Amino acid sequence: MKRVGLYPGTFDPIHNGHTDIIGRAVKLVDKLVLGVAMDTGKTPMFDLAERVAMVEEAVAPFRATTEIVVQPYQGLTTHFAHSIGAGIMVRGLRAMADFEFEFAITAMNQQLDRNIETVFLMADPRHLAIASKLVKEIATLGGDVSKFVSPAVKERLLAKVTRR
Repeated sequence: MKRVGLYPGTFDPIHNGHTDIIGRAVKLVDKLVLGVAMDTGKTPMFDLAERVAMVEEAVAPFRATTEIVVQPYQGLTTHFAHSIGAGIMVRGLRAMADFEFEFAITAMNQQLDRNIETVFLMADPRHLAIASKLVKEIATLGGDVSKFVSPAVKERLLAKVTRR
């Protein structure tokens, strides 16, 4: 039986911390679905199609070793996980604040669907401070984001902030 994992997120935009987690998650599953959340209560800088396109570009190098699907979804993440047959939910952790938030979400998800196990992967120390919100803020204020995102994402970010 195939081990299917789900790595859900807004990915607004996808950054090097995300791709680090993806690179390690593909070692744990036979198929990894990157669920791009539509309705997170956040107001994304990039629309859904742009976020999906950026994630597709970012996962290209990992497709040689693992089946990867990028798929938008809305509603409860546990419902989406169940619909795609995922038994593993992958989450990245950077700091204690992440742990507290993720712990609460995991506890709720276990109440919703006990068949889905959450696997936490610690961020590489080089990526501990990276957050999509901060990357967008740095780009908006004219800073260099090349240490935090791929060249393709940087280009999209710069195009987005110069149009504002």
